[in-house]
Amino acid sequence: MSDTVLTVENLTVYRETYAAVQNVSFSLETGTDTAIVGPNGAGKSTLVQALLGILPRQSGDIFVLGQALSRQGSLPSAVREKLAYLPQQFLFDRRIPITVEELVGLGWDPPGLRFPWLGGRQRFHQVRQALARVDAAHLRSQPISRLSGGEMKRVLLAYCLVRPRSLLILDEAPAGLDIQSESEFYQLLYQLKQEQGWAILQVSHDLDMVRRHCDRVLCLNRTLRCQGVPDVALSPENLVAAYGNERSPYHHSHS
Repeated sequence: MSDTVLTVENLTVYRETYAAVQNVSFSLETGTDTAIVGPNGAGKSTLVQALLGILPRQSGDIFVLGQALSRQGSLPSAVREKLAYLPQQFLFDRRIPITVEELVGLGWDPPGLRFPWLGGRQRFHQVRQALARVDAAHLRSQPISRLSGGEMKRVLLAYCLVRPRSLLILDEAPAGLDIQSESEFYQLLYQLKQEQGWAILQVSHDLDMVRRHCDRVLCLNRTLRCQGVPDVALSPENLVAAYGNERSPYHHSHS
């Protein structure tokens, strides 16, 4: 029997004076991959930011591993460290002299840890092991400012991998990659999902990828227009309901 990793109940989130997400409810189970799809401006990124506690919510409840996300966006540290996030763009000041190994090490450090170096040998081992698993061990001494887009995505997966996680949230994480690099990213992501038992929640515009890889789909346009397995949720009727008069949703083939 699968365990529930994330539960969202009647969630409403405002952007200024309008409801960007309204009365949304769903749940995620261990080892599943759920895609959020919908037109531009549908509230997909707003939903993700509310789940992460970045944006406040007007009403509703969010539970991660059975623990309630507070109105201030906080979770117990033991739960927070089970959650990882890959953004659409990883923005940073390129003048900061941080190496790949140092960045991945931050993923090992529990929230609120004042002296991360006290992890010593275990921390060192976990960072090296995570980089090796994503075929990035050769990059460990590289400044992150020198990484290509594909290399950065692998390093961010190592960041997620360095400590056991239960939930991985992606906001169009492969954005900016060419087709080959995107295909390699997804291949590695799904290998890790099988190995680690991650529940994945991802925003995506690539309906071909969603049909091939995802277990469930949330069709969002401020409210949940439909949810279910891809063959049902991505039917022509449901896509019209979700996308309205917007042009056909983006997709491409990874041959």
